[in-house]
Amino acid sequence: MASAYGDASQKIDYVFKMVLIGDSAVGKSQILARFARNEFSLESKATIGVEFQTRTLVIQHKSVKAQIWDTAGQERYRAVTSAYYRGAVGAMLVYDITKRQTFDHIPRWLEELRSHADKNIVIILIGNKSDLEHQRAVPTEDAKEFAQNEGLFFLETSALEATNVESAFLTVLTEIFNIVNKKSLVADENRSNGNPTSLAGKKIIIPGPAQEIPTKSSTCCRLL
Repeated sequence: MASAYGDASQKIDYVFKMVLIGDSAVGKSQILARFARNEFSLESKATIGVEFQTRTLVIQHKSVKAQIWDTAGQERYRAVTSAYYRGAVGAMLVYDITKRQTFDHIPRWLEELRSHADKNIVIILIGNKSDLEHQRAVPTEDAKEFAQNEGLFFLETSALEATNVESAFLTVLTEIFNIVNKKSLVADENRSNGNPTSLAGKKIIIPGPAQEIPTKSSTCCRLL
């Protein structure tokens, strides 16, 4: 399991880049602020271009630095932000449960992500603003079904109430960590058998997960 916050003075074993994508005003920046700084602002302004925050956690006794990029959802920035998908090993697809259109756009965002990012990227679908249940326009079952069909993790969050934000990030980061560790185990076996390996036993910044993650129902909705 991961600790709440890692010790900033400790050495970093891994750096994982994540991206937050989705329509404008779905709460991507608020989700990031809640996770990185435990903050929420009702006066939040639209993200211009790309911003990023970092947070260091401990996962299974290893220090993991999450570098999380917040991409602007406005159409005019999409060509700019597409370059930032490269090198990402995790992604959050965010929609607003009170605005059906933001959910209807998720397939387009997913297509763009898969066309620019590593094919093995770990993805979670996030239905944000779960505190506004009385204004819900996207049934949970609709999102669950989509996530299951696409092989995504899924959670509903509230950045305002800090509901499931931590769990959402830890789900993705822990999955990436496990994939990387499997790669390391294979590399160790190759070395012991006299086979060459590219890892060479060093700590590295992982450019992308090493193998396909389980898809469909096996990864969906674990935390519901």
